[in-house]
Amino acid sequence: MTKFDEATQAIRVDDGTYDVCIDPGYAIGGPLNGGYLMAVILRAAVDASPFHHPVSTTAQFLKAPAPGPAQVKVEPLKAGRTAAFARATLVQDGVAQIESLITTATLNDVAPIYAEKSAHDMPAPADCVKLPDPKPESGMTLSAQMELLFDPPTIGWLTGNPTGRPESRAYFRMAEPQDPDPYVLALAVDALPPVVFSAGARGWAPTVDLTWHLRALPAPGWLTLLGSGRLISDGWFDEEVEVRDSAGRLVAQARQLARVGRG
Repeated sequence: MTKFDEATQAIRVDDGTYDVCIDPGYAIGGPLNGGYLMAVILRAAVDASPFHHPVSTTAQFLKAPAPGPAQVKVEPLKAGRTAAFARATLVQDGVAQIESLITTATLNDVAPIYAEKSAHDMPAPADCVKLPDPKPESGMTLSAQMELLFDPPTIGWLTGNPTGRPESRAYFRMAEPQDPDPYVLALAVDALPPVVFSAGARGWAPTVDLTWHLRALPAPGWLTLLGSGRLISDGWFDEEVEVRDSAGRLVAQARQLARVGRG
């Protein structure tokens, strides 16, 4: 079991109730990363399902959970021959923190009937760059859990040269050797810096709603994250992320609505 597996572990207490422990190692300057929190919820939801994989997840972030004990409450809604539907709530100190609707199914390793090619050609990992290590006092513990190698133009904001477009592109893998699985993908879809940074905005950009789809089980190796946005307006922005595995296959898609950061 890897550190990430331990940090997302859900222990069944009874039908529909799971004990979890929110790990402080996935913080982004105070708040915890939303993808990590989704992975915690999904561990419980999949355990409670007759199927093996979380193919669709919608999460609404009502509050920002704190590190420490919490519970996931899973309410089955319907189960059919090929998919099951459930509501899962992350609860801490008796208060709902995240509400989610999750569809589970069992994916098979089959050749796609149609597969669109990526719209972006990433440079080789050797030609990509890392962000500087955060200062210990920053509270950015998430960066120690994963490796990100960025397409250089998309982090021009770091030196005061943003592209002016909401975009972010990077290679991703866990810092501890681990083949990507659906729970790693839940983290990956929310691992990029907010795409509004590249459009000139700064500061914590809290996610309000995030939906992601698991499209295939990923091959071992680097994942490629392609992030973009369509509209920044009135303090809100959207972010879309496409995840491809080392074989170039589309394995996950995500869209979130978030607030433009302050500062």
